[in-house]
Amino acid sequence: MNAESYAVILAGGNGERLWPLSTPGRPKQFVDLFGGKPLIRHAVDRLEGLIPPERVLVITAERLVALTREALPGVPAENIIGEPCRRDTAAAVAVACGLVMRLGGPDAVGCILTADQLIDPAEKFRRTLGDAIEAAAKTGAIVTMGIVPTYPATGFGYIESGAQADLGTATRFDEVVRFVEKPDAATAERYLATGRFSWNAGMFIWKASAMKAEFEANAPDIAKLIGKVAESADVAGTLASEYPSIRAISVDYAVMEKTRNILVAKSEFGWDDVGSWLAIPGRFGSDGEGNTRIGRTAVLGTSGSIVVSDGSHLTAVLGMEDVVVVHTADATLVCPKSRLGELKSLVKSL
Repeated sequence: MNAESYAVILAGGNGERLWPLSTPGRPKQFVDLFGGKPLIRHAVDRLEGLIPPERVLVITAERLVALTREALPGVPAENIIGEPCRRDTAAAVAVACGLVMRLGGPDAVGCILTADQLIDPAEKFRRTLGDAIEAAAKTGAIVTMGIVPTYPATGFGYIESGAQADLGTATRFDEVVRFVEKPDAATAERYLATGRFSWNAGMFIWKASAMKAEFEANAPDIAKLIGKVAESADVAGTLASEYPSIRAISVDYAVMEKTRNILVAKSEFGWDDVGSWLAIPGRFGSDGEGNTRIGRTAVLGTSGSIVVSDGSHLTAVLGMEDVVVVHTADATLVCPKSRLGELKSLVKSL
C-alpha cells in the first residue's frame, strides 16, 4: 500500500517560540530537550515501518540545509531541499508536489508533515497516517489530520467536520465543512461544545495528481512551479530562478480553504505543538512549588516558574513567582509568564 507514499517534512522557522534555546540560526525543530534528540529526528523516527528514510523529503531554508542533514543522518542528503527565500507554505507544498511527482509519478501519495511537534504514541500516529494514505489514494481527496481537542485552545485553527465518509478504515474520516482561523476564547468554547471541530495540525495527505489539480484550480500562478520541479534536472537551480517571483501565501489560504474535495481524519493520538515555554511543564512536570526545572538549576522562595539551564552553567532563581528564566551559552531570558506572548517581538528586535 505504501510503496509509492512519500513523507514531506516542512522545516522552516525563525526560532522565536523557545528563544533563546531556539534561535533564527537553530529553530525549534533542532531543540533536543525531548528524549535527547531534536524534534525533527522524532518526526522522521515516528515514520519507521510506514515510510522508509529514502522516501522522506525535507523542505527547509537554504541556511538550515547543513544543520538539517546533520540532524538526520539516515535521510539521503539529496532529499533535503533548501528554499532560497521565504514564500510561505503554498510554495513549499507546490515544491513537495513536484518532487513527489518526479520521484513516484502522478499516483504517488505525498504526506505533508511537521518538523517540530510531539506526537505519541507513534504506533497510533502511523496507523492513522496509513489509513489517510489509503483514503487519499482511493478517493483522490485531500486528507487532513484533525486533532481531537482537549481544551478550548485559542492558538490553533480549527476544522469543522460534516458527514462521515464510509471508507472501511479503522480511522474515521469526515467531509470537511470549513476551516476557521484561531478563535477567541468564547468561540473556542462553542466549537468544543458542538463536538464537530478539531484542531488543524497542518498535516495533510494527497495524491500528487489531485494536489496538482487543486493548485491549478485555485492558485494557477503557483501551480506552474509543480511542473517545473517535476521536470527539473536541477531542483536547486529551478528554485533559485523561480522562487523570487512566487507569491507568498499559506497553503490554507491558497488551496485548502477553497477546495471541496477534502476529508478530515479523526486523529486520537497525543499531539503537542510545543508552541511556547508554557508547554514545558506538561512534558517535564513540576515540583511541590509548581516549578519546572531543567538542567543545572537552583531555586529558593520561588513558585510557578520555569527555569532552564543549558550546559554546565548554574542558573539560580530567588524569590520569584510565575517567571520563565532560560540560560544558554549565547543569551539569557528572564520574563514573566504573563508576557511570553511578546517574546516574538523581542526576538525580532534583536
